[in-house]
Amino acid sequence: MAKMARNPPSHEAEQGYRFITNENRPDKAFTTDRAKRAGKANACSGQIFVTIPSDFFGPITSKYDPKRNIGVRVGESYEDRMECRQWGVHFPHVAGIAGQSNYGAQSVALSGGYQDDEDHGEWFLYTGSGGRDLTGNKRTNKDQAFDQVFEKLNSALKVSCLNGYPVRVVRSHKEKRSSYAPESGVRYDGVYRIEKCWRKVGVQGFKVCRYLFIRCDNEPAPWTSDDFGDRPRPLPIINELDDAIDVIERKEPPFWDHDETTGWKWMKPPPASKKTPPASKRLPPVRNTFKETKVIKCSQNISLTKKLLNELCCEICNEVMQSPVTTPCAHNFCKACLLNSYTDLSFSMDRSCGGRTLRSKKPVNNCPICPTNITDFLENPQVNREMMVMIESLQKKSQEIDSTSSDVETVSPADVETVSASDVETISMAIKKQKINEVGDGADDVVIVGADDVAIVEADDVAIVEADDVAIVEADDAETVEDRK
Repeated sequence: MAKMARNPPSHEAEQGYRFITNENRPDKAFTTDRAKRAGKANACSGQIFVTIPSDFFGPITSKYDPKRNIGVRVGESYEDRMECRQWGVHFPHVAGIAGQSNYGAQSVALSGGYQDDEDHGEWFLYTGSGGRDLTGNKRTNKDQAFDQVFEKLNSALKVSCLNGYPVRVVRSHKEKRSSYAPESGVRYDGVYRIEKCWRKVGVQGFKVCRYLFIRCDNEPAPWTSDDFGDRPRPLPIINELDDAIDVIERKEPPFWDHDETTGWKWMKPPPASKKTPPASKRLPPVRNTFKETKVIKCSQNISLTKKLLNELCCEICNEVMQSPVTTPCAHNFCKACLLNSYTDLSFSMDRSCGGRTLRSKKPVNNCPICPTNITDFLENPQVNREMMVMIESLQKKSQEIDSTSSDVETVSPADVETVSASDVETISMAIKKQKINEVGDGADDVVIVGADDVAIVEADDVAIVEADDVAIVEADDAETVEDRK
């Protein structure tokens, strides 16, 4: 049989933010048997359980948690960074900062990547990214090679500092120098706010970007026994600020701040996600008319039928096969094209030489496409009946579609004129106001049209009515309106 191509199904874009292949992902990240490295270095990403975009700021509440309807709570632990990603707390698998350079940072991970980090629980000093030589295959080089600057992910943290955005913080068991890190896995510790950022010479002699994080969450920290969340606290004394350069502080009121009645909340609207188009730019669903829908269906049927017929073409003449035959090597030809491609179809070769007679030999006739010997098949080629029936049915269907599509008239947008709402309201009010009981000789020419009787008005049926041509018609005294030429 000939090969038939199948078009992949098209998926319409949803209005809300959803991952395209999220439903088909496993519930838990896993490593296949073919993975050569231990652990989850080559693991498959699991299903995302929350409905937030990857650039979402602040805590993840219950409205974004359709699976449990409780949101992500402070103190929840995860087996690894892959599972942490599934709940939207920190999306990157390896990077410690999640953010965009000109938009802000949404989350950070404390995993002991830099020696300059200092963790004090309710506040900590975080070191930016970069400054390491990762050329070649140096994926885990921990030695600084050049200075860090406020760009890329470091710039994202700077933007969050200037605007006062909340930043989700996770701590990993890999941070061995901190007494607040979990014993195993990864733990979500709430949201923090960056109060200052600067640059200073690090432990390894190169300049690094530094950030002061202060906890500002409505839930208590997992290492305390408090019943309530954080309250505004004074900034700690940072001794290294005396030798710091490029010190940046927030001068405007923060987006995320504390209210005495409701706690920590958004004082200004949170930044709109760049992963989802705003509602003003979303196009409404297009509703086609009956004629347009019929034309679209006809064109789709024509294209599908033509594609199928193109797959059933002869490989010699490139036309739709007539009396198709299929060779033992699975190539399809017209029967006439296949037989005409050979100059000599004799199935025995005379090998007599002078007075000596030798045994006859069969000639070798290869397939026109491949080197397969099909001499025995050419002695009595049989027509592929199943393929012939399929071709005939497709050709018949194509003729029916062509005849149907020729009867469908298309309407171009230029031929349609619109009637404003004010004109419709004026006409309907005039009709309702006038009560015509008796009309003279032109009674047969008058038609009363109500609002429920108006359906589709085409351009050729619309007449131009001016204010001078409109007269008030009463029951006893009817004025005649001359026809407009």
